[in-house]
Amino acid sequence: MILINGVEADRISVNDRGFQYGDGLFETIEVIEGQPVFLGQHLLRMSTDCAKLNIPNPDIKQLTDEIYRVCKYEKWAVLKIIITRGIGGRGYRQPEPINPTRVISLHPFPEYPHTYAKLGINARFCNTRLGLNPTLAGIKHLNRLEQVMARAEWNDAAIQEGIMLDITDHVIEGTMTNLFYVKNSVIYTASLHLAGVAGVMRGIIKRLIAEHNLTLIEHDYGKEKLLAADEAFVCNSIIGIWPVKQMGNVGFAVVNLTSQLQDWLRQFKEQSLADAR
Repeated sequence: MILINGVEADRISVNDRGFQYGDGLFETIEVIEGQPVFLGQHLLRMSTDCAKLNIPNPDIKQLTDEIYRVCKYEKWAVLKIIITRGIGGRGYRQPEPINPTRVISLHPFPEYPHTYAKLGINARFCNTRLGLNPTLAGIKHLNRLEQVMARAEWNDAAIQEGIMLDITDHVIEGTMTNLFYVKNSVIYTASLHLAGVAGVMRGIIKRLIAEHNLTLIEHDYGKEKLLAADEAFVCNSIIGIWPVKQMGNVGFAVVNLTSQLQDWLRQFKEQSLADAR
């Protein structure tokens, strides 16, 4: 099912600014037994990003009702929410008033092998670089051409993710994930103050790290720091946490802190679903 502004449909206007300029944002959410996982966190991030882009925030009750209308019979799926600035004329000037378009769609859950989470994945560095923009950094906006170009760099089924650097050669994230690494029991991740997407799962992992009194450092770092790590893992709201077992000629451990974080995340997810029912 696809709902566009609350109505079942599969077409939007060619004048919609999401189509014309990528003028909008989106959320991607796991659905289990009709329940969107971590829905509150996703809606909070969506509201925060709408404010940053000066897009009026959708009515949360109306949006939530529509979400459950789409999800209620699904055992396991992926929910996507798109919010655009709505229909506008030719040119960059924003329409007055702004009447956002909201699109809610459901998709099959991707069939990733269980070994990715248990034994780890292979990753590579991408040649495509992320540009620097403090105004847009962190936002999951619709302009994802850098990720599209980076993902087009490989077709090797043995590689599960590509790691992206910015134009100053700082490691930022994966093409579809956020990235953490561990060195001497300290957890590190990119600061994302100039580039990258501040994923909902990244925020949840930061919360789990703090709750269990571990040390997290957000900083700017290059390839050499990552390749010297003891452990590395990627994350997003669909895959959870995948350890990185190999990057080029460098191998990483897939146990210790990464597996502990996976356990904590599983417990937190189960509790969140129980609380939502």
